Amino acid sequence: MTLPGSTAELAVTVKDFNETVKAILEGSFDTLWIRGEVTGFKAHGNGHWYFNLRDKDAQLSCVVWNRDTRRIPAPPDEGMTVVARGKVSVWAARATIQFAITAIEAEGEGLWRKRFEMTRAALEKDGLLDPARKRRLPAFPRTVAVVTSADGAALHDIVSVIARRNPLVNVVVIPAAVQGDAAPESLVAAIERLGRWGGADVAIIGRGGGSREDLWCFNDERVARAIAACPIPTISAVGHEVDFSIADLVADHRAATPSAAAEAAVPVLEDVRAAVRSLGATMRAGAMRRVRDGSVRLRQHARDLSARAMRVAERRRAKFQAAGARLAAFRLRVTEPRRARLQELAARLQGRSPLGTLARGYAVAKGSDGRALSRAASFAPGLEFALQLQDGLVRATAREIELGAPPSAIR
Repeated sequence: MTLPGSTAELAVTVKDFNETVKAILEGSFDTLWIRGEVTGFKAHGNGHWYFNLRDKDAQLSCVVWNRDTRRIPAPPDEGMTVVARGKVSVWAARATIQFAITAIEAEGEGLWRKRFEMTRAALEKDGLLDPARKRRLPAFPRTVAVVTSADGAALHDIVSVIARRNPLVNVVVIPAAVQGDAAPESLVAAIERLGRWGGADVAIIGRGGGSREDLWCFNDERVARAIAACPIPTISAVGHEVDFSIADLVADHRAATPSAAAEAAVPVLEDVRAAVRSLGATMRAGAMRRVRDGSVRLRQHARDLSARAMRVAERRRAKFQAAGARLAAFRLRVTEPRRARLQELAARLQGRSPLGTLARGYAVAKGSDGRALSRAASFAPGLEFALQLQDGLVRATAREIELGAPPSAIR
């Protein structure tokens, strides 16, 4: 039987040869692990990683397609010794052999620790790890939201602890995948749904124990940013006490276990009632003290007001007395000269008045019409007239009139 390529006439094309080599090589090897040192690492803009694995005798070209990079914690460092899982791949266009890697493990926790620190640094740069942004948990929550697997033991522990501590608290479960490739997106969606709902007072986010790979979704940067953006206080409860995650760093409170998270979220009902009773007693005692102290202060205030009023009244009385004395002195200074002047004028008027004349022994003759008869010519024999004396009237009749007779001639 003559095979293709066995003679010059049966020569095959380069393409056919390369594709045959590709089919033979790729079909001859199952998935396998290869150990080597990373050299020449390059992250392409399309998301693929290219590097070599080498030992002291040889090197192998490797590729990690972008669909597989997300399952690897972090890019390997130059010179890092790793074990990589993959399959032989041939690029038929150039007959280039590559090792297509789907998983990488470094010695110890190299890649996992590197990804952890890279995520931590990114969050710290944005201020999401600042202790000052952490919120206090509510003292008396009415509703607790739990973001975890609906089938996990963590949910059972949380519900049991809350029911034992305070059966009046509502527990709302927002289910999410907590391990595997889909877990980060599922957790982010659940936390965002929790924020949009807004009906919880506090949220517990976590799961029970597991391997490093099982818990790794709680180190995902997307999950951490979703927790940091949650509008209600959060408690991270991932794994056991020895486990520590990025979610613990960004949450408002870190609990060692899901049960510890439930204890941190919900106080014991009887303790709350006892605290309320104690607070009530303290308030009553305080109110009584305030009333008593207020009464004492009120009485003292009343006494102070009374004494102040008396002092004010005394000052005003003294002012009034002083003003009165000044007014009396002013009146004396003003009225005394006027009184003396008035007395002088009164004396002078008295001397000039008819009554004064009458008092000195004179009389005034008045006719029947009441007019004074001051001249002798006003009289006629037989004329009746009246003499006005100091103390009364004398009716008289003229008998004889002497004109021109001086007053001394009267006899």
